[in-house]
Amino acid sequence: MSIQINIDVQMAKKKVSLTELSERVGISMTNLSLLKTGKVKGIRFATLSKICGVLDCQPGDILEYINEQQ
Repeated sequence: MSIQINIDVQMAKKKVSLTELSERVGISMTNLSLLKTGKVKGIRFATLSKICGVLDCQPGDILEYINEQQ
């Protein structure tokens, strides 16, 4: 089982750059880049909430469950 992070898709839809999202959410470019590439083990709800607010989307638009057993 795996969680896929689709933050780049939402950023492209809303035409928001990594720099702009970083500034508006209040997290470093490095941490946002790690999140975007799926190299993190977790995300705080507060951070997810801020990202969803900036990108005007739902958490399910960013996080997707992938069943690797199929």
